[in-house]
Amino acid sequence: MKLEDISNVYFLGAGGIGMSALVRYFLKKGCRVGGYDRMPSHLTAALQQEGANIHFQDSETNIPSVFKDKNHTLVVYTPAIPVDNREWLYFKAQGYELQKRAEVLGTLTKAMKGLCVAGTHGKTTTSAMTAHLLHESSVGCNAFLGGISNNYGTNYLFSPTSPYVVIEADEFDRSFHHLRPYASVITATDPDHLDIYGTAEAYIESFEHYSSLIRPEGALVIHSGLAMTPRLQQEVRCFSYGRSEGDFHAENERIGGGAIEFDLVSPFGNIKNVGLGVPVSINIENGIAAMALAQIAGAKPGHIAQAMATFKGVERRFDFKIMTDRLVLLSDYAHHPMEIRNCILSLREVFRGRKLTAIFQPHLYSRTRDFYQEFAESLSLLDEVILTEIYPARELPIPGVDSQLIYDHLSPGVEARIIEKKDVLQMVESETYDVLIILGAGDLDDQVPAMIEILKKKL
Repeated sequence: MKLEDISNVYFLGAGGIGMSALVRYFLKKGCRVGGYDRMPSHLTAALQQEGANIHFQDSETNIPSVFKDKNHTLVVYTPAIPVDNREWLYFKAQGYELQKRAEVLGTLTKAMKGLCVAGTHGKTTTSAMTAHLLHESSVGCNAFLGGISNNYGTNYLFSPTSPYVVIEADEFDRSFHHLRPYASVITATDPDHLDIYGTAEAYIESFEHYSSLIRPEGALVIHSGLAMTPRLQQEVRCFSYGRSEGDFHAENERIGGGAIEFDLVSPFGNIKNVGLGVPVSINIENGIAAMALAQIAGAKPGHIAQAMATFKGVERRFDFKIMTDRLVLLSDYAHHPMEIRNCILSLREVFRGRKLTAIFQPHLYSRTRDFYQEFAESLSLLDEVILTEIYPARELPIPGVDSQLIYDHLSPGVEARIIEKKDVLQMVESETYDVLIILGAGDLDDQVPAMIEILKKKL
């Protein structure tokens, strides 16, 4: 089915952060859009207000009649949909065209010039930065983001004229192998999703295969510290980047007083006095990668520097909720040991001498089983660690795997305890903090609005 032949699109898992961007794309194209999700959320409510017909009870009888025209209906599904989902089984039995979200994005990268961001860490922030740089320049872009941009209040940006589309290239379930990038960044290949890949070697090989999918006339911008061998076609331009080394890198860094500035060194032309709108040191590298993609797409230096300073970040990615001399509250999606390490070291650099406390909700039993020692090592960089129970997401419990595994391997001298998630707000109300970080990809972040109100009363 060609995109131009589609008049109806039905989403199984419509409320996912990646899926919802496609919902918005097809609404913008004038298609009739409907779908199912397991439970309502702020995001599904926004989609309903924008025109999507979404329901929350899994039954083929709830599928509106307009979507039962299989010759003009595309069904898009997330890999997280259970195999016994009744609506999935109905569409499959009736012979509908079913595509994963990644397959639809792959089609878009063949029709447009895809600027894709892949890697274990930094994908969402770097892709959101890239989209913001292009949106604020004369180049423009369409963008499918893995988080809600604080600049635009959405995870989808639309341009009727730009040939570029910014996409977060997700390695889960090898989804990024459906893409055909014009240019791509690879930020990191620290092993993850071992429930899918099995071994670290298979995980890295997946990124090597991804690099072979870049168009012959395109470009790859790869972190200078990665131990992987890109499989580039002969014509593809390959660049390295890093904080202090690579074809794209920073020099003359100025960090202090809650601000970060540096100069970009680039083969496309240096840019002086780049200020970070979200001043944490890990965003120096994220920003360098985003500016590299923006320069490859033709954005001008003045536009890039101005947009970097006005970038407000992404929800749950170094998302400062309170920032004063007395108290800082930060929400961060970090759920891999290296992401947590980078988060803490960045905060140490910006908030020197202040006490760092994190409430961490581990994400997935399998990830905790595979990396509990690495989690403990990263969390031991904090002054105080508070662990909650594991957020299971798509998984069933694994015997012997719980937050105690991480707790037992924390370094001596680190203040630490385990509490239940239901007791978190009471704890926040009864204690005092200097820099408080909410870590993890689970649902603990749902309590952040209440934390804000509790902590503001203490200022």
